[in-house]
Amino acid sequence: MTASILNRIIAERPAHDGVLTVAGLGHRRAMPLAELHDRARAVAGALRRGGIGEGDRIGVLAANRIEWILLDLAALMLKAQTAGFEPGKFTPDAELVERYGLDQLYTDAPIPDGAPPAVRPIAEIARHADEDPPEIHAPLWEPEDCTTVKFTSGSTGVPKGLEATVASIDSSLRDVQGMFDHRPGDRLLVFLPLSLLQQRYWLYSALRWGHDLVVTTYQSVFAVMPAVEPTVVMAVPGFFDSARRHLEGRLADGVDAAKAAAELFGSRIRYLWTGSAPADPAMLRFFTEAGLPIFEGYGLNETCIATKNHPGAHREGSVGKALPGKEILIDADGVVCVRSDHPVNTAYTFAAPGESERMFKPGGLVRTGDLGHLDEDGYLYIHGRSDDVIVLDNGKKVVVRPIETRFRDTGAVAECVLYCRNQTGLVAVVSPHPGPVDRAAVAAALAAVNAGSEPDERISRVITADEPFTIDNGLLTSQFKPIRGRILERYRDRIADPKEGLHAR
Repeated sequence: MTASILNRIIAERPAHDGVLTVAGLGHRRAMPLAELHDRARAVAGALRRGGIGEGDRIGVLAANRIEWILLDLAALMLKAQTAGFEPGKFTPDAELVERYGLDQLYTDAPIPDGAPPAVRPIAEIARHADEDPPEIHAPLWEPEDCTTVKFTSGSTGVPKGLEATVASIDSSLRDVQGMFDHRPGDRLLVFLPLSLLQQRYWLYSALRWGHDLVVTTYQSVFAVMPAVEPTVVMAVPGFFDSARRHLEGRLADGVDAAKAAAELFGSRIRYLWTGSAPADPAMLRFFTEAGLPIFEGYGLNETCIATKNHPGAHREGSVGKALPGKEILIDADGVVCVRSDHPVNTAYTFAAPGESERMFKPGGLVRTGDLGHLDEDGYLYIHGRSDDVIVLDNGKKVVVRPIETRFRDTGAVAECVLYCRNQTGLVAVVSPHPGPVDRAAVAAALAAVNAGSEPDERISRVITADEPFTIDNGLLTSQFKPIRGRILERYRDRIADPKEGLHAR
């Protein structure tokens, strides 16, 4: 498969001047991508001496760091598979090694007593990277080979594992490059966990097309951005919601819009990229009107990027048109289905019985579970999750996402999640902003949302969460989506008690 982008970046030391920067609070390290390639070959040599080779599986349980990147490239060079585990959701112990068939597991977490020798500190990779790089004659990856196991965000139960094919990765890289033409002089910023395979796509893109890449963490991103001056920021809508609130505060202080944007993002932004969760239309308009073009797309782990707005093909309110080799279908229930010429896969690798059959359908079709429609020009619009439809006792079906979005758009709360007690009325659990709760603002938001809603869509009560929803307290996914099941579990008693919360008037 000589045309494969992955095979090319493995075999060819970069001849361009692209640079990788890994940054955090109080530290920053930059290196030419050519040097990164050399250091990855040195790590590959060390892994090979340790018995790792074609067909083996290397687990990585660590926050974003240079060693993560080196391990990923070294595994590609050896035709070994990686398994990326999101920090905080897994323990580096014998059970993890056995459950996922890991030949080695590298981690930045404390290694528990009794862990097998396969569990190793990821810091040792830096020592191997300093060695002289050997020649690596890697076998070519074939289109249906799987380079990695990626996992669902794990909002409920044990995360499902999904192996990703080379053909799916190559096609996504090629299609995105065709839309956005990332090139020398561009600097792409990545801060979501590298355990999410799509975040590593930008590393492969940088190696192939010569743009710069900055890798940081979500804890550090706001401190890092203005210093590294990215041209492209890729983030979930929750990140841009926070950025919008910050900018609105600066504008209220009388700061010029261009200056405020440069203070936050740096002065070189070419465009902003968002996806992975529903985006607030008001937020998208805010950035566009501020001179920061933002393009929303759509995709799942199981489909990779399926649709994308981009320069020359952008329609407000939509998530874009299908990429080449992707087809969007709407089934009889209004659920979005995606067919791919190069599927990510056709089944889960690690999942409970029946899970694969619920998602993957015959003919390479993925039933996403999202409700949507296509307009006459092929632009896709997403309305919410099929399992976010609440059926009231009068038979009325309520799609909760638009109501939740309207509540969040008031600015009184950071998030809103709707539930239905005994199918008789909607109850909102809202995530407050940090600091004291402005109960008057929440009451005004409730009144405003209800005033613009049909009777069956009005919220009867609002319960303010004890603390903001965060990744650390387990109420947001790594992509900043509220985890409905966990929020319900935590606030079930208050939702069920008709006396609890702020009542609508």
